[in-house]
Amino acid sequence: WEDVGGLDNVKRELQETVQYPVEHPEKFEKFGMSPSKGVLFYGPPGCGKTLLAKAIANECQANFISVKGPELLTMWFGESEANVREIFDKARQSAPCVLFFDELDSIATQRGGSVGDAGGAADRVLNQLLTEMDGMTAKKTVFIIGATNRPDIIDSALLRPGRLDQLIYIPLPDEASRHQIFKACLRKSPISKEVDLAALARYTQGFSGADITEICQRACKYAIRENIEKDIERERRKRENPEAMEEDDIDEVPEIKAAHFEESMKYARRSVSDADIRKYQLFAQTLQQSRGFGSEFRFPDRTESAAAGASDPFSSA
Repeated sequence: WEDVGGLDNVKRELQETVQYPVEHPEKFEKFGMSPSKGVLFYGPPGCGKTLLAKAIANECQANFISVKGPELLTMWFGESEANVREIFDKARQSAPCVLFFDELDSIATQRGGSVGDAGGAADRVLNQLLTEMDGMTAKKTVFIIGATNRPDIIDSALLRPGRLDQLIYIPLPDEASRHQIFKACLRKSPISKEVDLAALARYTQGFSGADITEICQRACKYAIRENIEKDIERERRKRENPEAMEEDDIDEVPEIKAAHFEESMKYARRSVSDADIRKYQLFAQTLQQSRGFGSEFRFPDRTESAAAGASDPFSSA
């Protein structure tokens, strides 16, 4: 989890869904519950969906198989479906295993709606995917994670109970999460005390995890460039004046300085627009409203139930 900044609620949900069935199968047996087969991550690009999938596999010491949706598609009839079967066979043999499908929307769009798919290849791949998911047994601990930036076009059959029945929204990081992402990105780098990561987190409102990573990498690049230039300058002075007293071999750029981040921030940009964010938020709200009673449901008190039964003339004695 050290590589993943923020997203504490998502981490907890993944632990309960993926890690607990692997580490505590007896608890699920005790309460008569079958572990979930999979989840779907959706949200803006660059927010850590792939990193989260790798992290949860590492946490529960499971094998990790990553597949990009377009990799399964080929021009030869029947070969795409065979690729799907092969991936699931490999996952079953590697159990416990986390099977991660990135860019799931490329192979799981709503059936019958694929433009230019005259041979129905995309529909056949999706049907094979559904068949393999339904054939997964509880004895083989294989957990499926799908990731998409377009949840609105995913076929609804894939999201039914027993398949990818849990949808998890991976939002843009808030300020606290951005601070954690800066720390995670730079935990192996020497940072000057003058660098205020909290100020960077405040300034990068609306930036994704990938955008923040780019800022950190560019600052590191500037530090490396300055370090190399200082070394070249020192060597040049030695060659020009070999009789001069030897300079102390001091590292003139021992850390990434505030100036490096300031230069990097000149080129910082957001990769996700406000319009895109509103689309994801609207989808999440619609999904939440369409599911269950939420916090409104309460069991009635026994006295209320008894009174209701007594006042009902059609109730059986």
